[in-house]
Amino acid sequence: MRSRHSSVRRLLSAALLGLSGALGVSAGAERPNVIIVYTDDQGSVDAGCYGATDIETPNIDRLAATGVRFTQMLAPSAICSSSRAGLMTGRFPARAGVPANVSSDRGRPGMPASELTIAELLKANGYATAHVGKWHLGYTPETMPNAQGFDRSFGHMGGCIDNYSHFFYWSGPNRHDLWKNGEEIWRDGEYFGDLMLAEVDAFITERKDGPFFLYWAINWPHYPLQGTAKWREKYRDLPHPRDKYATFVSTTDEYLGRLLDRLEALGIRGNTLVIFQSDHGHSVEERTFGGGGSAGPYRGHKGCLFEGGLRVPSVVSLPGTLPEGEARDQLVTGCDWWPTIAELTGAKIPEGHRLDGASIAGVIRDAKAPSPHAQFYWQLGGDPSKAKWVVRDGDWKLLGNTSENVRPEGAPELTAADRKLFLADLATDIGETRNLAAEKPEIVERLLKLKEEYASGIGKDLAEREKDRP
Repeated sequence: MRSRHSSVRRLLSAALLGLSGALGVSAGAERPNVIIVYTDDQGSVDAGCYGATDIETPNIDRLAATGVRFTQMLAPSAICSSSRAGLMTGRFPARAGVPANVSSDRGRPGMPASELTIAELLKANGYATAHVGKWHLGYTPETMPNAQGFDRSFGHMGGCIDNYSHFFYWSGPNRHDLWKNGEEIWRDGEYFGDLMLAEVDAFITERKDGPFFLYWAINWPHYPLQGTAKWREKYRDLPHPRDKYATFVSTTDEYLGRLLDRLEALGIRGNTLVIFQSDHGHSVEERTFGGGGSAGPYRGHKGCLFEGGLRVPSVVSLPGTLPEGEARDQLVTGCDWWPTIAELTGAKIPEGHRLDGASIAGVIRDAKAPSPHAQFYWQLGGDPSKAKWVVRDGDWKLLGNTSENVRPEGAPELTAADRKLFLADLATDIGETRNLAAEKPEIVERLLKLKEEYASGIGKDLAEREKDRP
């Protein structure tokens, strides 16, 4: 049974539809289509436009040449489900009820149905909506895509699948995970990339007159690293495991190119806002051979809150409307896309709806515009006493309960004190090599107070949600 919040959400959606009609908002082509391409485990600098010289990404680079590239885009979290919750809701993942990864088992709930997703917002404002690829935000009818604002859905509900059998093999028992509009389907032996692209093509072709919203959560270069033969041949001389990772990044890039080509062939590229972004940093898990991706000058990786876990490649493009071939250095976050898309599409947000993200439309348009975030907060884990957390205040960054699986060459091993509190000044130490906590106790104290304000606010919201459960 759904909580009272679900009823509130449905009432908000109905109110949005009524408001759209009252304001004369039509489904005309003046409102841009929106596509989010969300890659999975792509390293901070793993694209040509971010400085990679050993991986070919002509289509990510093509997107950057016709748009704005961010150099300080911080993901909502350093793990998959939480990052997606922040993207979908515009809220801190912990506040959205997803402080950690959601189970890949059927019948397990995920992000609470009370959360207002960007798909629900746009659908209520006249957009056709579709999800393709990875979900990882719930495996019950109430928390799967079709109940979270998507008219259409195709993909897997758990964290990853084999790209040919479409089974989840990474913790037994092995289980099949391929779904279309809430119904399990079987396409054994067919490459998942081709299946995804066919769904993408069918949706944008059918809805070419717009407006439409497509969330393509392409779960690459996440393991299993099953890139195509063309790219395996290209990278056969790269060292292991960079060769396997590079193969999958370039395969991903090629499929992005096919999407862009299709938009151009349909004559709708100039009216389609395309956002490309990784969900967090590269994986160093055993399942991905211990690495392959690169964080460049940044410390960290998937699962930790150093910059390499959070700072991701990110490009936004709407040719002829937004700047082209430019970069932005301001602090922005993945939670900002929700309000930014709302602003750029003219979607009406319910009065009083709380967001942690803020529109970065001004930053996109103007390199001199200030970041909307003087401060920001990340929490990875539900137990406040054990959760990893980060608070940012300008260039000051305080990490708590921190850890790392791989240490950059030359970086000292984390001590017990470092793991408890680690203070970095990103203005002078982008690699987070020195812990300044002992040298700057006044800054630590100030940031700890700020952290407690964020954490207590989230705790109150979650307690209120529990009170409302039937």
